[in-house]
Amino acid sequence: MAAPVLCCFFRGRCFGTPGWLTVLPMGLRKAHSGPQGLLATQKKRGLFKEFFPDKITETELPELFDHGTAGNFPQTIYCGFDPTADSLHVGHLLALLGLFHFQRAGHNVIALVGGATARLGDPSGRTKEREAMDAKRVQANALALRRGLESLAANHHQFFADGRTWGSFTVLDNSAWYQSQHLVDFLAAVGGHFRMGTLLSRLSVQTRLKSPEGMSLAEFLYQVLQAYDFYYLFQHYGCRVQLGGSDQLGNIVSGYEFIHKLTGEDVFGITVPLITSTAGAKLGKSAGNAVWLNRDKTSPFELYQFFVRQQDDSVERYLKLFTFLPLSEINHIMQLHVKEPEKRGPQKRLAAEVTKLVHGREGLESAKRCTQALYHNSIDALEVMSDEELKELFKEASFSELVLDPGTSVLDTCRKANAIPNGPRGYRMITEGGVSINHRQVTNPESVLVVGQHILKNGLSLLKIGKRNFYIIKWLQL
Repeated sequence: MAAPVLCCFFRGRCFGTPGWLTVLPMGLRKAHSGPQGLLATQKKRGLFKEFFPDKITETELPELFDHGTAGNFPQTIYCGFDPTADSLHVGHLLALLGLFHFQRAGHNVIALVGGATARLGDPSGRTKEREAMDAKRVQANALALRRGLESLAANHHQFFADGRTWGSFTVLDNSAWYQSQHLVDFLAAVGGHFRMGTLLSRLSVQTRLKSPEGMSLAEFLYQVLQAYDFYYLFQHYGCRVQLGGSDQLGNIVSGYEFIHKLTGEDVFGITVPLITSTAGAKLGKSAGNAVWLNRDKTSPFELYQFFVRQQDDSVERYLKLFTFLPLSEINHIMQLHVKEPEKRGPQKRLAAEVTKLVHGREGLESAKRCTQALYHNSIDALEVMSDEELKELFKEASFSELVLDPGTSVLDTCRKANAIPNGPRGYRMITEGGVSINHRQVTNPESVLVVGQHILKNGLSLLKIGKRNFYIIKWLQL
């Protein structure tokens, strides 16, 4: 069996990853869970929802993390992310934040990219089979997900350090231990430890079997491979806890049973809540409502606005789930909100914290500039915006590069940008007040463009025709 290729450990250091992902040898570092205990704190925040198995998690799991008999040494926790797309989305954030909270408490965490399992498709929470993806596409998506995970981990380390010694953050890909496996050998070694009755009893399986489409063998075997992933990480990395969305509990149980049969050891599962839309639908690619974490799919401005628009009845819960803010500070923010609800202070703080984690400080500043430019008609914000930011902000806008000839007028500009029709109708659109440049209405078609007024310091002009039609013009040879 091949060893994982994305990261290996030697003398306590994690190679193949940034230098700040350092693992201190066991015995030199102890975990630190705080006065209330890590699990109790996250349960109170609402981040940790269910613990498995029920009978032993009430005593053994807290001891493992909070006051263990083994000197409270770091544990290893993992969570899987299947590369069914080339970007993570907001629906993945809670599982990642769960890993980050363990890391902040001094434990080692693993983000497992499902480069192998994605080709089967996880049936959990789905009413029909996923669209099949070829190996090349899955590989490309897996690489993109790895980069996204590493970027988030880097932002977490850079912008949210709290002075404590953290555990390591490691990214692995399960294709590393499946690519050299032979099907018959794998089934002979692993298959005998799974009982068909138990696998068939899983809710995700039962739901699909009763559906018109039924369930493919590939999907049915998904839980077996996820269980084997848990076993592999337990054997090679000492991983005793799997973290996942609440729809993953059945797969986590399969892993627990498999490991317990083979080793006699107990392992544990923790679930985080699923994030849903206002209509109650799970946020994600399959539902068609994903808010992506990659900038080329969802801009920092769009991510920021997603959280700014959260309703008052959910913002306090989201502050507890999506941020590292202490509960006392969240309570203070909500008290101020009662006095001045029109300022939307909790929503803005929530949006700022999440955007900074996902896109860094520069991404947060970009989101704020775009907000000022769009909703507050700020010329100052427009003047410092980049081409990329303007294109992100006005996604439907036409983009033109024009040469500024001497005497270029408002009418010339509108026509060169194909923003108005030729002839008297286009002329009247200007005179009747239907055209603005950089948020300023222009009514004289013959007005000559003025640098600093019609053309911003960054060499751009934002042309608006009517209420919703935008055109971005980049001037050359200024």
